[in-house]
Amino acid sequence: MLLPRWAARPPQATNILRHYQHLPCCRTILRAYASAPKKPVDKINYNNSTFDDSAELVNYRRVTANDLEGLTEPPWRVKMLVRDFIEDALYNPNYGYFPKQATIFTSPETNFDFNSIRDGNEFQSIVAQCYADYGRDQPGPGKQIWHTPTEIFKPWYGRAVAQCLVSEYLLKYFPYEDFIIYEIGAGNGTLAKDILDFLQEHYPEVYERTRYTLVEISGNLAKVQRSTLSKHASNAKIVHMSIFHWDIREPAPCFFVAMEVIDNFAHDMIRYDLKTLEPYQTFVTIDDTGDFAMHYTRITDPLISQFLSLRQTLSHPPSIPAVLRKSSSLRSLYTNLPFAPNLSQPEYIPTRLLSLLQTLRTHFPLHRLLLSDFSSLPKSVPGYNGPVVQTRLNNEMVTCETILVRHGYFDIFFPTNFDRLRDMYEYVLSQPLKLSSDIQPMRASPLTTSVSPLALGAQFFSSHPPNRRSPKDGVASASGLPVGQRKSNVFKHSEFMETYGDLSKTRLRNGENPMLDYYKNVNFLF
Repeated sequence: MLLPRWAARPPQATNILRHYQHLPCCRTILRAYASAPKKPVDKINYNNSTFDDSAELVNYRRVTANDLEGLTEPPWRVKMLVRDFIEDALYNPNYGYFPKQATIFTSPETNFDFNSIRDGNEFQSIVAQCYADYGRDQPGPGKQIWHTPTEIFKPWYGRAVAQCLVSEYLLKYFPYEDFIIYEIGAGNGTLAKDILDFLQEHYPEVYERTRYTLVEISGNLAKVQRSTLSKHASNAKIVHMSIFHWDIREPAPCFFVAMEVIDNFAHDMIRYDLKTLEPYQTFVTIDDTGDFAMHYTRITDPLISQFLSLRQTLSHPPSIPAVLRKSSSLRSLYTNLPFAPNLSQPEYIPTRLLSLLQTLRTHFPLHRLLLSDFSSLPKSVPGYNGPVVQTRLNNEMVTCETILVRHGYFDIFFPTNFDRLRDMYEYVLSQPLKLSSDIQPMRASPLTTSVSPLALGAQFFSSHPPNRRSPKDGVASASGLPVGQRKSNVFKHSEFMETYGDLSKTRLRNGENPMLDYYKNVNFLF
């Protein structure tokens, strides 16, 4: 018997079923109830007590997503931060959404002949037919198919990315340095293949010096990537590992690519006490029946604390309305209204994204980041920066209004505020590199001078250019002057494609160009 995850269990009905549990039909229903917990009750918004401090919840064993990697079924009687709950639901190797449920949409082997397609409506019909070729869903959760611009517009999307990267490489590093690329969230490996195909065809000298590494958390996708890139086995390497476990330092200049991957990075959830403006971290608890609930405590997690401190340094305001932030009298008046909540709306903060930036600073000190993802999303979960939680059911996409959903069957993905991301990224890169005992200093390079470029041109600029990072002592620019690397900029999807893409290849017969017209809610950081 299939009951929805949010099905209620009336106590009277449960008692009656237990009384007659010797009957097979009653036992079946009880088992179905046990596997489909009731809708979690929000225990915070309208109670006088701010926190659920029941000893049972507080004393649950605290776990992280790393602790749960060896489980074959979701845990019971535990508590974890929201980011660990999301990470476990999406990436657990035995029951997570990506390892077990997700299927990446793949366009036909011949690719789409865009120039022969009449207009946008015909193109949408062709894509819809490709989806239909995967077959109709059986009753219950169906195939979790999702698509990317890399697959829909291959090979032209990947070639645009390749043109961007190789242009920067030729300008700054060729022929003194190898062309080193790292990619995370590579899916089927299609983007890497299209980039390497492009280099082999148009820049054979660069191709010979290319080292492409894919860092892949999914064992299944790592196998697919090895097959996809078999033609480029001498240039490409697949590392089956989470980027958050990366511990190898790349001392050379390199490019780091993350295309539509940070939207699935786990976030934490915080809420503010509306009287004191003190933030509270959120735990998800799972009881012995599989029910979910949320529990709030003062912030003790180091990563959440780092994020909030960084946000304050960058003058990024919290999600509380400005009028309430500035006036304690208004806050007191508001919280004393009938049925007024005593905590703010949930705010989802990108703590795992901060972890990535810190990893880049530590292990890829001379990298250049190319990142693309959603800047906004429709039908998101209530709250500031809330995610979209959805699954495919009976051939239709169904969205939810909570993150507390069954492990493995739901995609959970977030929008990214690219202006704030750029500020965070540049600030993290500007911090001094902390070298531990197992991290070696930067290696010598043909582009490194024995004379400090700061000494060569210390007086050249009266003030440092605002669009440039502070120059690194000992690393010369092309001119030998201390201008520093260009800071990252934010581009709309269409702006990036107009700059680097061959738009003639994706233009339809009526002049429309879906590679420009689609993905209007996607931005690039480069």
